[in-house]
Amino acid sequence: MRHRPATPAGRARRRTLSAASQPESVTVADMIPRRILLLIACTSLFALAAAVPAASAAEAGETSTPPDSPPPGADELLDAAFEYAQCLRDNGIDDYPDPRTDGGGLEISSPLDLNTHTNEEVAVAQSVCEPILASAAPPVEPPPDAGGGGGAGADGGPSEWEAITPGGDCECADGSEFTFWDRDADPTRVVLYLDGGGACTDALTCAFTGSNGESDFYTWSIGGKDPGFPGRGILDLDHADNPFAEHSFVFVGSCTGDADLGDSTHEYSPDLTVEHNGFVNGSAAIDHLAEHFPDATQVVVVGNTGGSVSAPLYGGLVADRLPDAEVIVIGAGSGHWPDDPDLNVAVLDELWGAYGNMPDWDVNEGLTAGEWGIPRFWIQAGLHDPGIVMARFDFAYDPNAGRALESLGLDGTTLGNIDANDAAIEAAGVDLHTFTAAGDGHRVLERDDFYVLEEGGVTLVEWLAALLAGDPLDDVRCVDCAAPS
Repeated sequence: MRHRPATPAGRARRRTLSAASQPESVTVADMIPRRILLLIACTSLFALAAAVPAASAAEAGETSTPPDSPPPGADELLDAAFEYAQCLRDNGIDDYPDPRTDGGGLEISSPLDLNTHTNEEVAVAQSVCEPILASAAPPVEPPPDAGGGGGAGADGGPSEWEAITPGGDCECADGSEFTFWDRDADPTRVVLYLDGGGACTDALTCAFTGSNGESDFYTWSIGGKDPGFPGRGILDLDHADNPFAEHSFVFVGSCTGDADLGDSTHEYSPDLTVEHNGFVNGSAAIDHLAEHFPDATQVVVVGNTGGSVSAPLYGGLVADRLPDAEVIVIGAGSGHWPDDPDLNVAVLDELWGAYGNMPDWDVNEGLTAGEWGIPRFWIQAGLHDPGIVMARFDFAYDPNAGRALESLGLDGTTLGNIDANDAAIEAAGVDLHTFTAAGDGHRVLERDDFYVLEEGGVTLVEWLAALLAGDPLDDVRCVDCAAPS
């Protein structure tokens, strides 16, 4: 039986912080080294979909390695990716790798992920090389009818994706319009999909650079990003093995650099003011879900990489709005983050204004900003409503996460943090279903690998399907967890 829904917290007073007016004694740079802040922003790959498909490592039956040269027939974007890598090497980032083309797409890592060069060295190289990618990337235009994946809906089946622009206080980091996407299918089963979009914490990482609203660090303008394209992984709604194929979707892309937690305007320099507005945008999507799907009996909050940070918090908020629905939270990609008071205050609170957005649930009474760490979101939502089904997926040795953890002076073998967080959440009285896969992957939900990833004889797809069916399988944890050599 569910707890009674808590009265939603009133809109927190929006804080406006400026570089000029913020007291030097409380600047983030004084609380956490600058290098740490930059690496926090670089915990996800900058991914681009190539027109030339590449066979996944799982399908090939072998460990994949970055190619030494562009494959035959590579298109303009793939050629540009290799040219960009060579340009960085020619401009001082001598250990920058070629792009990866395994897993069905093209992935380009951030130069800061190397953790071997200063911010200034990277910035100089990027100023020379970034135009190579910008010139090759196709322009993204908002489709007039928001078409894409899921069928036409004329026969009563799933509808096309529909763009929803809520207006009001919703906006992206640069003040541009925020848009999320709706796909009508089964009105009783709904996915609230919180997509990762990177994060930013200073004038370098928050700058509005790159093309189509995406920099090397985060998405700062949503543009016309349609989740029906390219339709891979969980968004391949025509795949026979997709356990979410018949669900309705509310797809929320992040464009504020704050993991969907923020409600703060921050001036990082005289020329750069950022709207950390993720919680306002996400709340609008929850409003839409509750109003558009009032008869939902199951709502699955799926958080992808950065979106998994706030997924349990959003799960609790959805349970408050739809108390008769079963709420399932699936977070993929943030199990490694520790509960670090300095990080909690300096980034989540002082920069993003997340603390003021925490719900006024009874279980939250007395918690300070320093206590509101990322693992705490799981604990508080689970204690507030024990009926929420909590689940997470992580790779044991996510390399992006490892580099960020090392910059914090912590053990970069992410598996230790994952295990410690799982134990702490369970010890607090919250039942957490977990799937920890071996190796050094970074993201899987929107990749073709979603359908072939297996650990201990259990595929991720069947594990998730059992969770949705109300008959969860045992926790899955790799035995030989080492990353491929």
